[in-house]
Amino acid sequence: MLIIRNTILSDDFLAARFVCDLPKCKGECCVAGDAGAPLEEEEISILEDEIEQILPYMTEAGRQVVAENGVFDYDESGNFVTPLVDGKECAFVGFQPNGISYCTIERAWSEGRSSLRKPLSCHLYPVRLKKKGGFTFVNYHQWNICLPARRLGAASGTPLYKFLKEALVRKFGQEWYAQLEKEMAQRK
Repeated sequence: MLIIRNTILSDDFLAARFVCDLPKCKGECCVAGDAGAPLEEEEISILEDEIEQILPYMTEAGRQVVAENGVFDYDESGNFVTPLVDGKECAFVGFQPNGISYCTIERAWSEGRSSLRKPLSCHLYPVRLKKKGGFTFVNYHQWNICLPARRLGAASGTPLYKFLKEALVRKFGQEWYAQLEKEMAQRK
């Protein structure tokens, strides 16, 4: 375990080696699961304001879900999540001809049509954050669909925290990430 400011990083997170291997997993994390991706309230506001710019990138089924239910749903604990199509894929997922899924929010962002890159929870995946007692716990969610990413990460020796640098900086800031790198270098 490592504590940086008000974050507690799990040993699993610190030890993990990970690099997404999209050709093998095909972005299954956007399709499988029992709930949508966790959303922050400010992300919901952006999605509501910018949905017209994102809709053209979405599948017909995803557009229909959003038209009927809005840009968010609730999981079984009452937390905000992205809506699902028929209880399966995220309403904001698109599919390339080779079957690899992609985030339509991120596609709109990459073309300058949305200010939201993608939900932070998706950018951070396979990390899940949990707030408790004034701390944010940084946990590594080990899901069997990410086995190709664990294998590629192990083969390349890439620590999960380095693979997720951009997302971690987005959430916690550059100074926080620099402290993480310093702490990890001292552990070697």
